[in-house]
Amino acid sequence: MENGSSVSRNFVLLGIVEMEELRYLYCILSLIIYICIMVLSLEIVLVVLTEESLHEPMYIFICNLTFNGMLGSSSFFPKLIIDLLTSSHQISHTGCFLQVLAIMTYAIFEISSFTIMAYDRYLAVCDPLRYATKMTNTKAVKLILGFFAFSFFSVLVTVILSARLTYCGTQIKNIFCENLSLIVLSCGDSSVNSLYGILSTVTFLVFTLSIIAYSYLNIFMVCLKISKEACEKAIHTVVTHLLGFSIFLVGGLFIFVRFRLGNNNLPLFAQIILSVTFIVFPPLLNPLIYGIRTKALRVKIFHRLHKFNILSAH
Repeated sequence: MENGSSVSRNFVLLGIVEMEELRYLYCILSLIIYICIMVLSLEIVLVVLTEESLHEPMYIFICNLTFNGMLGSSSFFPKLIIDLLTSSHQISHTGCFLQVLAIMTYAIFEISSFTIMAYDRYLAVCDPLRYATKMTNTKAVKLILGFFAFSFFSVLVTVILSARLTYCGTQIKNIFCENLSLIVLSCGDSSVNSLYGILSTVTFLVFTLSIIAYSYLNIFMVCLKISKEACEKAIHTVVTHLLGFSIFLVGGLFIFVRFRLGNNNLPLFAQIILSVTFIVFPPLLNPLIYGIRTKALRVKIFHRLHKFNILSAH
C-alpha cells in the first residue's frame, strides 16, 4: 500500500495500466463484445415488448434479465473503452463509488432475477392449475420492481459505508472499481464495512439459493410423476435457467473468494480475467441461451429478422 501522504483524489486502475501495451487490441475487442451484448439483448427486449403473445410472466422475466445485462455492461464497457483510447488509468473517488453502485446493483439484481424465474417455473410446473392467478403480469412486474429496489438500496448502504472511509492507497488491482478493492485500500477502521458485507452477502445468498434449490428440486420431483413430454419440456426450461445462472454465479464468486481468501498473489492479468467474467459472459450469453433455447421467443426473433430483411427468406 502506498504511503498515506500520497493520497490522491483519484484511484489508479492498475488493470488498465497492464493493458496499455495492447490497448488498441483490447479496445476493439471490448467494443465488439459491448456491441454484441447491446444488439442481442435489445432484440430480445424489443421482441418481448412488441409481441403481444409474449406478454406472459416467463417472457417478462427473460426480458428483465437481458435488460439488466445491458445496464450492467453499460456501467463497465464504455468507461473501459474510453480509458483504453485515451490511456487514462485513473478514476475519481465519486466516479469509483458510482461504478461500484452500478455494478453491484447489477450483480445483486441478476441473482434476484434468476430467483424470481426459478419461483415462476416452480409455480408453472408444480401448481399449473392456479399458476394463472398466482403469477399474473402485474405480479411479475411488482416482483421485478421490488427486487430491484432491494438490490439498489442494499448496495447503496455498502457504497455509503465505503465513502466514509479514509483511503491511504490509490492503486486498485482491477480494470473497474469494486467494493472489496476499496476496503483493501482504506487505512481506517473498516470492520463495519466487512461485517455488513459478509452478513448481507451470506444472508442474501442463503435466501436466494434456498429458493432456487427448493424450486428446482420440486420441479424434478414432479417430473418423475408426469408424462414424458411434459417432463422434457419442464427439464428443458430448468436446464436453460440453470445454465445462465451457473455462468453468472461462477464469475461472481471469483471476486468474493479472491479477496476473502487473501489470494492476492495471483498475477494481475489473472485477477483481471477472474474479475470481469461475471460482467462480460452473462450479458453476452444470456440473450443467446434464451433466444435459442426458448422456442416461442426464437420463432418471434427469426420472424422479426425476416420481416426487416436482416435474414434472407431462404
